[in-house]
Amino acid sequence: MSTLVPERLTLQRQLLTAELTKSVLLSPQTKHLAFKVAGIDKFPFVAGQFVSIVQPRPDGKLHTRAYSIASAPGPEPTFDLCLNRVEDGFLSNWLCDLEVGGAVTFHGPHGLFVLREPRQDAIFIATGTGIAPIRSMIEWLFAEPERNRGHEYWLVFGTRYEHSLYYRGEFEQIARENPNLHYVPTLSRCGDEWPGCRGYVQDHVRLIVATRKVMQAYICGLNQMVAAVRKLLTEEMAWERKQVIFERFD
Repeated sequence: MSTLVPERLTLQRQLLTAELTKSVLLSPQTKHLAFKVAGIDKFPFVAGQFVSIVQPRPDGKLHTRAYSIASAPGPEPTFDLCLNRVEDGFLSNWLCDLEVGGAVTFHGPHGLFVLREPRQDAIFIATGTGIAPIRSMIEWLFAEPERNRGHEYWLVFGTRYEHSLYYRGEFEQIARENPNLHYVPTLSRCGDEWPGCRGYVQDHVRLIVATRKVMQAYICGLNQMVAAVRKLLTEEMAWERKQVIFERFD
């Protein structure tokens, strides 16, 4: 997710600094970045929220982009990001090139794309780096048994190729340890050797929710996918709009 914020608004917010502690290449164009916030003991946020990174351009103007937090809240003042390099994208390339020990300036947390109460059975739907806030939610839900007990959860994650199934090992491990999490990766451009689901996320969401009405959907990804899944759920499946929580980043 990214947005451009005017400089005058940025200056009104409290700015914090965070040091990059880990940088991991998830795919040729995608990085996982881990940060520790400086000068504070805790960095409280709600799973699903985002931070806004602020960085001066070469011309001196401040450039701001919002990135969903890809980790669950915890006792340490830390957060993770998951982002793609964007051709001619100033901040995405700057962040992907940042070396461990480097620092970012940011404000946040912000955002309302968070788990709704009371919790119900839920389906999480993501494509690409839209998995970032969903990872935060899944990690938080399954960190403590009482947070997920009594409910069933599905994670439908769609991408083109197998190498872009970000955090696959983590989700498979959580699903092995928790029978109430059903991990459904699906590829739209896979070879014959791929043993899993194929096609777009909508195809599999339709099957999962066909006989289920009392549940929630959390959707994150590019606008085209988000719009298609919202239409499926609210029009074809006749869900109420309040059951469908979404965030899009284009």
